[in-house]
Amino acid sequence: EHLSVVNQELASLGLRVLALATGRLAATGEAALQGLTWVGLVGLTDPPAPGVQSTIESLHAAGIRTVMLTGDQKLTAASVARSLGLTQNGDSTLDGVEAERLDDRQLEEAVGRTGVFSRVSPETKLRIVDALRRRGHIVAMLGDGVNDAPALRKADLGAAMGIRGTDLAKEAADIVLADDRFATIAAAVEEGRVIFDNIRKFVFYLFSCNLAEILVLFGAIAAGLPMPLLPLQILWLNLVTDTFPALALAVEPGEPDVMRQPPRDPGAALLSAKMLKAIAGYGALIAAAALGAYVWALTEGRTESARTIAFMALAFAQIFHLGNARGVLPVLSAARALGNPWAVGAVVVSVGLQILAVVVEPVARVLGLVPLEVSEWAMVIGLGLVPAVVGQALKAAAGMNHPSESAQHPFRREVR
Repeated sequence: EHLSVVNQELASLGLRVLALATGRLAATGEAALQGLTWVGLVGLTDPPAPGVQSTIESLHAAGIRTVMLTGDQKLTAASVARSLGLTQNGDSTLDGVEAERLDDRQLEEAVGRTGVFSRVSPETKLRIVDALRRRGHIVAMLGDGVNDAPALRKADLGAAMGIRGTDLAKEAADIVLADDRFATIAAAVEEGRVIFDNIRKFVFYLFSCNLAEILVLFGAIAAGLPMPLLPLQILWLNLVTDTFPALALAVEPGEPDVMRQPPRDPGAALLSAKMLKAIAGYGALIAAAALGAYVWALTEGRTESARTIAFMALAFAQIFHLGNARGVLPVLSAARALGNPWAVGAVVVSVGLQILAVVVEPVARVLGLVPLEVSEWAMVIGLGLVPAVVGQALKAAAGMNHPSESAQHPFRREVR
């Protein structure tokens, strides 16, 4: 009884407890423990790797729950879990023997409130992963031993340690961590979220720009006006002007709160209803700017240059629309505007190509463009800035007056 108390005292400190004895082994299994001379108990400290606690906190803020499966005894596991913050929200600790006594339905209920499983067997690990998946969770399993292989294979994503992991664990896993750092998991989650968000920004930008071109053509036809754009001009916009800004969105830095957003719903569409509305709204705004310039030129009796003005206004409106597609926050500050050097370069290159299309006579002749006067350039640039100014003003107003509305922004993912 005294030894049991000492074991509990050591284990409650987060130590791994070893019992030492001497003697000649006359059998195998539990029978070998008979006739030995007791020596004592040894408590070994095996602290978590640096950065584990902060990584768990980061994952928790991202809506990702961390569950520890360990071979340590229950008291040791509970102490380590408390130090890491795994059981701060009322999660309990369940011993492997206790888990084995539960049927599948009971275990499915238990995994929802258990943050630590101690002394779990390979079979129990497999059942725990299966129970979490039945609860609707996307399960990522991290392991390094042979006994982790079945659970690594069963999980939605199995991650094995690349340095100390066994060959069997690496073969069973989907990915292998080259540095064996738990923080790499959080870094991968963050990078995956940034990539997904940038894909949505890329699609949003191109769809709104292409919709604007369609609306310009149909708007002019509906109003009985001459065709405002020629086929080669549309091709120029799609291949030259739109390409560089869209590619710059692929390397857009993540939103500041990307790891404080809940996980997205894996069944949600890439284009949510909010994003479709935003595409329609910005597409109509860009088209209105181009049509406005076109109608103004026609009413001024500048029929020859009206098509050039419409083409240039549409191009500038699309280029400056890049600021609206870069994220939830406005790009009004210098730090935010210069946060993606590729976006700045894309704007400079695209604007330069548009100017060259009018200035360089052979290119202008092929595209059907004519030189513009100073007043016409002013009109083109002024109307081209309208969608960007409106978009940035709406973002700034939403951020100042209703910060909580950022969750309803079209770039926000549909959450689980």
